[in-house]
Amino acid sequence: MAPAPEAAKAPAPPYPLSGRLGLWVAEVDPQTLEVLRAVGTNPDSVFPLASTYKQAVLWATLREFDAGRLSPQERFEITPAGQSLGEYPFDHSNVRTLTERMIRNSDNTATDLLHRRVGLQRVQALADELRLCHTRLILPTKAWWVMQAGLSSTYLAHPDWWRREDRAALAAQMDADAKEYTVYELVPKLDPYFEKTHEPRDDLGSHNLSTPYEFATLLAHQYLRGGLSERAGRWQDEVARLGYGKAGLRAGQVGNIQTFYGKGGNGWRLLTYTGYFKTKDGHHVVYAFMQHGADEWYTMPNTYRAFAWINAAVDEVIGPQKKPAPPAASAAVTSAATASGTAAPKAP
Repeated sequence: MAPAPEAAKAPAPPYPLSGRLGLWVAEVDPQTLEVLRAVGTNPDSVFPLASTYKQAVLWATLREFDAGRLSPQERFEITPAGQSLGEYPFDHSNVRTLTERMIRNSDNTATDLLHRRVGLQRVQALADELRLCHTRLILPTKAWWVMQAGLSSTYLAHPDWWRREDRAALAAQMDADAKEYTVYELVPKLDPYFEKTHEPRDDLGSHNLSTPYEFATLLAHQYLRGGLSERAGRWQDEVARLGYGKAGLRAGQVGNIQTFYGKGGNGWRLLTYTGYFKTKDGHHVVYAFMQHGADEWYTMPNTYRAFAWINAAVDEVIGPQKKPAPPAASAAVTSAATASGTAAPKAP
C-alpha cells in the first residue's frame, strides 16, 4: 500500500509520553473512504498492535458468519492448550458470547478461540485484500508470549519468518508450538524474560503489527464498508460499541458522538488505542494511537495522556469539541418580558 497521504503534523502531545509514538487521526468520506483531512506523527512507522487487533478478529468472524461457515450458537470448550493469559470464558460459551468478551473484556482466550476457528490466514486476509503491506494480523495472542519466552522452536529457527514466502505455514506451526504449553508453564518462563532481557525490538518479531495509517484505514473499511449482511452489521454494531474509547474522547464527553466503535490494548511497555466515531454533526473520524518502548512497563496509567493527544488531533481535524452553548432566550420571550416590565427567564 502507498504511504499515508500528505497531512499536517499532529500537534505535540499535551502531556509527556515516552518511547516511540505514532498517531493518525483523519476525517474520511463515508462513501469513498477518501481522507478529507488528517494529522499524523510517524503514521507509516510499524508498531505492535496489542489487543486493538481484536477488532479485525471480529470482522473476520462476521464474514465467516455471512459465508455460512460459522454459527453464532457454535460452542467451545476451554482446554489447557487453548487457554491464553488472563481471565477466560466459561466452557461451552458460544461464538456470540466470545465476540462480546473479546471486545468488552479484551479476553485473550476468547480471541484465540475465534481466531483459530476462523482461520489464521482469513484474519490476515483482511489486511492483504486492502494491500496493507505492513500489517500483520495472523498470530493468536498466546503465540506472542510463547515466542517471546523462547518456547517456540519454530520461531527460534526462523526469526525472519514474516519475510519468508512460507510465512503462513510458519505462523501455523508457531501457533501449534503455543498450544503445547499451559499458561502455568508459560508464565514462569515469561516473567523473567520481561523483567531481565526484554527489548522493545523483540516485539516486532512476535506481535501482530501495523502502522497508525494502515490500521486506521482497515477500521475505516471495517466500519464503513465492511461488506456485511444486515444481520452481521447489527451484530458488529452491538459488539464493537462495547470497546473502550468513547469515554476518553472529548467529542463523547460533550455529547457529540452518534456512533462509536473502538478498542484499546496494552502490554509490556506498549499501549494502543484505535477506533472510529461519527459525530452528531456529521463527521466520520478514524484514529490510531500507538506507543512502544515506553519508560513505564505498565502503561495503562498513560491512558489519560494518550487521549489528551488524540483529542488535540481531533480538534485540529474537525474543529474544537466543546459543550454546546445553552440556548438563548427567544426574541418573543424577551419582548414580552420587556413589555410586562419583568425580567426574561434565564436559559437553563
